[in-house]
Amino acid sequence: MEVFALLETLFTQYGYIAVFVVLILCGMGIPIPEDITLITGGVVAGLGYANVHTMVIVGFLGVMVGDGLMFAAGKIFGYRILRFRPIARIMTPRRYTQVQEQFDRYGNGVLFIARFLPGLRMPIYISAGISKKISYFRFFMMDGLAASLSVPIWVYLGNYSAENINWLMTKVHQFQILVIIAMMMGAALIAFWWYRRRTRIQFFRDRRKQILARRHKQQQNS
Repeated sequence: MEVFALLETLFTQYGYIAVFVVLILCGMGIPIPEDITLITGGVVAGLGYANVHTMVIVGFLGVMVGDGLMFAAGKIFGYRILRFRPIARIMTPRRYTQVQEQFDRYGNGVLFIARFLPGLRMPIYISAGISKKISYFRFFMMDGLAASLSVPIWVYLGNYSAENINWLMTKVHQFQILVIIAMMMGAALIAFWWYRRRTRIQFFRDRRKQILARRHKQQQNS
């Protein structure tokens, strides 16, 4: 609630520009939850200090700029960015390896899922840039698709519940839990699909080898 009160005061006084700047800083790793920032923007709009639809646009742009800066930093500086102390505290070699394994396993879908994983969002975007395997277009397409879902939800929720903050915060925590459960279920389904696909491919490879070996043996016998 302290963070919410601070952001509410800041956004009330400085409006859209404050929301935009704070969201960029969120994307760069400052310890302010992005969802709380967006909700506060919605609350400020609900209290009459801003237009809620404009707030959604500002929120979307702030999120995309913050994410894009992290992706571009990884793409431009490569592995050198991991030596930058503020980044190194978050992006440890172990975490970088884990993120790369997720990219190898699930592909670009990780970029979409990252928007709903606050603790892993920045490391994933930096790793995507370092890998050099993902273009700017693909990054902004995947991240933009996820942001087009998450940003309006948080802003409109804040706008709708501007007069009942306690109820709002309860719903936020409940929604966060539901998102985590949904992500875990989604990850389990993807892992199962990947395992089945790998097993099927391996099966056909083994069968092909057996057929070729049988034909080769028949040719030798004839």
